[in-house]
Amino acid sequence: MTKRQTATITASITWKDSGVPVAEQFDDPYFSLEDGLAETRHVFIEGNDLATRFRPGFQIAELGFGTGLNMLAAYIAWRAAGSPVGAGFTSFEAFPMDAADIDRALQAFPEAHAVAGPFMEAWEQGARRFDLDGFSVEVIEGDARDTLAAWDGKADAWFLDGFSPAKNPELWGEALMGEVGRHTAPNGTFTTYTAAGFVRRALDVAGFDVERVPGYGRKRHMSRGTLRP
Repeated sequence: MTKRQTATITASITWKDSGVPVAEQFDDPYFSLEDGLAETRHVFIEGNDLATRFRPGFQIAELGFGTGLNMLAAYIAWRAAGSPVGAGFTSFEAFPMDAADIDRALQAFPEAHAVAGPFMEAWEQGARRFDLDGFSVEVIEGDARDTLAAWDGKADAWFLDGFSPAKNPELWGEALMGEVGRHTAPNGTFTTYTAAGFVRRALDVAGFDVERVPGYGRKRHMSRGTLRP
């Protein structure tokens, strides 16, 4: 059994010549080597059909906060949808990046970086709960296998964005996917960039109708699903 992480450990980062950050713990990049923001929009924003689903009180949850790029993409989509009141974003992150690395990574995406100022200011001060013009954000640090079980919320949409299942299997196991299902609101959805068979099976067991759909760029497939009644 894998030993659980009990204390917050800051992510160790190396940088590719292209400017893409790579997590040393998992030897995996934080975002697409092509266009990470476009991939985020394809997989998580469009995959969850957020443009038509945002409403007051809408809750997004995420496994794997990383650079905050997915959160910023959701924030931009929320503003485009008219900024419905009470929307929120909760993310579970075991290895938070420091502010300087996040800022360096986000500079690759001018649209996201342009709205990241309040987030970056809060993050640098150590805040893990902050508000972006009424879009509330909470980042819960620690092993998601423990922290998600203790969360009292339910998500209307899940972003499952851990590192590659082959390199980070702890974030894709059946027990944790079961907690994702248990913390999903009626008719809630998930999307993820991976189409790994064991992940799709775990999400099926967790209560989702799972489908494999076209991925972004060179990734042939991704997965999405809706919680069964």
